[in-house]
Amino acid sequence: MSFTVEQLENNRAKLTITVPAEDFGKALVAAYNKQKGKINISGFRKGKVPMAIIEKMYGPEIFYDEAANKVINETYPEAYDECELDIVSRPEIDVTQIEKGKDFIYTATVDLKPEVKLGTYKGIEVEKVDTTVSGLEVDEEIDRVRRQNARKIDVTDRAAKDGDITNIDFEGFVDGEAFEGGKGESYTLKLGSKSFIPGFEDQIVGHEIGEEFDVNVTFPEDYHSEDLKGKAAVFKCKLNSLQEEQLPELDDEYVSDISDVETVDEYKDSIRKQLEEKKEKQAKTKIENAAIEKLMETSEMDIPASMIEGQQESMLNEFKQQLSMQGMSFDMYSQYTGLNEETMLEQVKPEAEKRVKSRLVLEAVSKAENIEVSDEDVDKKLEEMAAMYGIEADKFKGYIGDKEKESIKKDIAVEKAADFIVANIKEV
Repeated sequence: MSFTVEQLENNRAKLTITVPAEDFGKALVAAYNKQKGKINISGFRKGKVPMAIIEKMYGPEIFYDEAANKVINETYPEAYDECELDIVSRPEIDVTQIEKGKDFIYTATVDLKPEVKLGTYKGIEVEKVDTTVSGLEVDEEIDRVRRQNARKIDVTDRAAKDGDITNIDFEGFVDGEAFEGGKGESYTLKLGSKSFIPGFEDQIVGHEIGEEFDVNVTFPEDYHSEDLKGKAAVFKCKLNSLQEEQLPELDDEYVSDISDVETVDEYKDSIRKQLEEKKEKQAKTKIENAAIEKLMETSEMDIPASMIEGQQESMLNEFKQQLSMQGMSFDMYSQYTGLNEETMLEQVKPEAEKRVKSRLVLEAVSKAENIEVSDEDVDKKLEEMAAMYGIEADKFKGYIGDKEKESIKKDIAVEKAADFIVANIKEV
């Protein structure tokens, strides 16, 4: 196999790849061996028809498609590795010569990673982020944890009120007809959580256990189901049971049970420290994002559409994996929300473009600053990844090949570039 490279306009290149006639001939034989069992010719047992007879009857072209696919799949990856181009798209294949006894020639047109003309990346002005933790924030966090540890007490001697945990049966109707997904039995609903349609939870307040009643609501105009948007609905409900939350007392005994400290004062100090660390981490992320955003605005690059499309597909696949981990298929999600792959790809396009731009400017900063990634950096990252997946570090490292390590190395360089930008910002 040999190839030549032609640089095209708009960050594109064309590889012309030539496969020797001998190799193409071997691919034709392989195609014959794969297909001969499907060809019937009178006078020959199935699968025993000689290649020459088949070619005489149908022409050698009968094996061209299979043979072409075979040599392309074998030779394009080799040309990809050897051409030293920064290819960012799938190849557009065009066969220019295919004939038995001659060299097989095809072209692969690809998009290349664009050059980035960096804006100023040192001394970017970013608004300072306040990381002060107030006493009110400490109290709110303490109350949040208390609610997590609250006891649920059965209530039987009063009507439902805001904050109660209810168990209800319900069925929804629009224009007198029950609709899909509008029925639930023994459903747990906390009043005031705003997890149902606006107005639904408010109308349960005041009802007694065992009581059956109607709840009248109107679906919001931005509701996920097209069939229900803006529609008035009646839910026939029954209140099965009530519980209220009893918060634990904030005392030394309580804090020693739920934390590593012994007194309320120590607990408040630990909560303040946690909130400060959280705010500082959030502030770093916010500052980093703001600085990179400004750098993207002042940098110039001509991004191939294929790069953004690839990022869109990657984001959609990530979402599908998340759904799968939650026990839901994308088909189920699509039926529930009315969103298909096409609409979701369009929805994530702005974020996909932003991610591609961010990556490109950070790679350019890494190159401009000659940022180096050591073997120790890679080992540390692999150990972090192993811990995340719950696998022994040495075993995990054994799963990682050279290409994966090279990809990880690039990711680390990008992280270091982001750190460099943050280290050189001007807070205003």
